[in-house]
Amino acid sequence: MSRTRQQLLENFDDEVREKLRVRDEDSKAYLNQFERMLMQVTRHELDGHAEFIGDSAFRLNSLPFGGDIPLGLYELPRRSGEAHLYRLNHPLAESLLAQAKNRTLPPAEIVFDHSGHDGKVSILDPLIGQSGWVSLSLLTVESLDQGEDYLIFAGVTEQGQAMDDECIRRLFTLTANDQRPLSDIPQHPVLEQQTNERKAIIQQTISERNAAIFEAEAVKLDGWADDLKVGLEREIKDLDRQIKEARRAATAALTLEDKLAGQKQVKALEAHRNTKRRALFDAQDEIDGQREHLIAQIEGKLQQRATITRLFDVQWRLT
Repeated sequence: MSRTRQQLLENFDDEVREKLRVRDEDSKAYLNQFERMLMQVTRHELDGHAEFIGDSAFRLNSLPFGGDIPLGLYELPRRSGEAHLYRLNHPLAESLLAQAKNRTLPPAEIVFDHSGHDGKVSILDPLIGQSGWVSLSLLTVESLDQGEDYLIFAGVTEQGQAMDDECIRRLFTLTANDQRPLSDIPQHPVLEQQTNERKAIIQQTISERNAAIFEAEAVKLDGWADDLKVGLEREIKDLDRQIKEARRAATAALTLEDKLAGQKQVKALEAHRNTKRRALFDAQDEIDGQREHLIAQIEGKLQQRATITRLFDVQWRLT
């Protein structure tokens, strides 16, 4: 088992290792992708304020901002009783993430170290020794009274070859052994094209999903309408049957009193039937009104309001 684990760690891609949940020898607990990224951001934001113990714990000595967040030991996941449970919705994590998100990121050149990565990322092998440009944009789409955020990566090599989204994401899992600020990065047309294409795909996906929601609401409305109409039509047919029987009974009556009583019953049943018929027409009008209301309501909410913000631009080199 030890030899098998070592072979997995040395030869399998990071993506495969994540799916298999293979544990590194120096890691006592498996950290999923989001937990690892949270700890990486935490390590960066608490530089000089905390002492990190492995990759899943740290001792907070001071805060980089104001607040009443307690100091002491934090673990993810918690393994000792005296430690604070560190998680995404912990006030410390939320404050650190907000601090990182609000930071202005000027253009920079970053050198990523592929050879020193503890693992294997085969998708990046063709890019070793190359350089290029990468941008990250935040797309916010508001529709159906809700907002959604999407991160859009765009990348291109120095030869002008567009980079796959997964390739860019994996690039940023590597350690950067060198970086320097840049005054500006040229606006490469491939980056703009990729960003616009992925933005269009996201909006199309949202539109298709909203169309499915509208269709589901329309189907529910039609089902309710059918049930209502079928019920009223059944009651009208039952009244027609009762009227025929009452007429036959009135015709067969021998005395004038019985004939008059039978005709009164027929008249009452016909009046009741007319009421049901008017109810059927009113129900049809109500159904049409609700359908128009649904269409107007959904139509107003389906209008997408999209804003896109460039978060950063970097020139990268992979060694």
